[in-house]
Amino acid sequence: MIKKILVLVIAIQFIGCAELQKAVNNLPNGGDLSQEQIGNGLKQALDNGIKNQVSKLTSKDGFYKNQLVKILLPEELQAVDKGLRRIGLGNLADEGIKVLNRAAEDAVKTATPIFVSAIKDITFTDAKNILLGEQNAATSYLETKTTESLYSSFSPVINNSFAKVGADKVWTNLISKYNSIPFVKKVNPDLTSYVTTQALKGVFTMIEVEEKGIREKVGLRNTALLKQVFALQDKI
Repeated sequence: MIKKILVLVIAIQFIGCAELQKAVNNLPNGGDLSQEQIGNGLKQALDNGIKNQVSKLTSKDGFYKNQLVKILLPEELQAVDKGLRRIGLGNLADEGIKVLNRAAEDAVKTATPIFVSAIKDITFTDAKNILLGEQNAATSYLETKTTESLYSSFSPVINNSFAKVGADKVWTNLISKYNSIPFVKKVNPDLTSYVTTQALKGVFTMIEVEEKGIREKVGLRNTALLKQVFALQDKI
C-alpha cells in the first residue's frame, strides 16, 4: 500500500511538470523560458502585490476605509459597542474602532522586508505549484512562509502603536465606561493579539486581490516577463 501511494505521488508530480512543460513548449516565442525566468515572473507578481496593495494599507485609513479589511470589534466586544451607544456614547465607540485600525496601519509598515525575504526563497518547484494552483496560490505560499514572522513583527509594533495613535487611552476610557454600566459583564480584552491577527488577514486579503487581477486580466501584467510567465497559466 505504501509503495502504491509513493507511486501515485510521483505520478502526480510528473503530470504537473509535464503540463507546465507542455505549456512552455506551446508559447509563441518557442517555449524558451528558463526555470529561472518562470521563478522571477512569480516573484514580480508578488512584488506587485506588495507594492500595489499592501503599501496602501500603511496609509491613513488604509484599513479603516477599506471595507475588505476594516477591523471591526471582536465578538466579545460587540456588547461594549451596543452598550455605549445605548447610553449616548456612540462617538466614543466609533473612535475605539478607528484607533484599532490606525494601529494596524502603523504595524504593516514592518511587513515589506519579511515579504522580500520570502519572495527571494521561491524555488522552481514553488513557482510551478503556484502557476498550476488555485487563483490564490501565490498568496497562500506567502502566507505559509511569512505568517509566523509577521505575527512576531506586528505584535510589538501594534502594542506600541496603541500608545502612538492614542488607542490605549481611548480603550482604557471606553472599557472603563462600559464596565461601569450596571449589570453588564465586565470585559478586559487582549486587543493586541486581536488586532495583530486581523492585520495579518488584511495583508493577505489585499495580496490575493492583486494576484487574482494578474491571473485574470492581461492588462495588469505590467512587464514582458509577467506576460510570458502568466501566458503559461492561460494555456493550462
